[in-house]
Amino acid sequence: MIIKAVLLDLDNTLVDFVKMKRNSVHAAVQAMRKAGLKLGEKEAFEKIFAIYEKYGWEDQKAFQKLLHKTQGKVDYKILAHGILAYRKEKAGHLVLYEGVKEALQKLKGKGLKLGIVTDAPKLQAYTRLVGLGVEDYFDVIVCFDDTKEKKPSRMPFAAAVSKLGLKPEEILFVGDSFHKDISGAEKFGMQTAWAKYGKSYDENREVEPDFVLEKFGDLLKIV
Repeated sequence: MIIKAVLLDLDNTLVDFVKMKRNSVHAAVQAMRKAGLKLGEKEAFEKIFAIYEKYGWEDQKAFQKLLHKTQGKVDYKILAHGILAYRKEKAGHLVLYEGVKEALQKLKGKGLKLGIVTDAPKLQAYTRLVGLGVEDYFDVIVCFDDTKEKKPSRMPFAAAVSKLGLKPEEILFVGDSFHKDISGAEKFGMQTAWAKYGKSYDENREVEPDFVLEKFGDLLKIV
């Protein structure tokens, strides 16, 4: 079946989200400790990521939860130092993987429709896409707010397919997570490509992808 559209995950597929998050939290911890946080750097770092694991990586109140849990209250001076350091570091580290923009241009030049299917909330997703200057490449952008369901639920995939007006088998889905992206897209009937370059941790393979991407530009060898 000829591929007529490419749907992409956002974090760790287009952008190195984990690296950005780790660098930003590290900067925030250092700033909060200088402002009076009475926790070791490693302990504070690990506790913040434990909060992200429990409440989601887009949790906007992770630092408040850390302060409340470890200090008994939210010290707004410490919190402000942490937030400002996080934002400053994030702005400098939110970057596309190598070759992404060039590959998107070439895919559009081939007449392919492009889309994003992400678990990120709409504001955070658009902030990243606009900040990176790539929002206009995409015909379809489906975020968590659109279906209130996260991958591998069928609903985000169904919403994107409906907007594209294509058959699932005419679409290639690209993502870094076997469980959320590859398994979810395959069950919906799409062709799949695993973004191997974006995987930062081991994950059980529930299914095998149709293609493996060592780098984003490898997409051009498929479509």
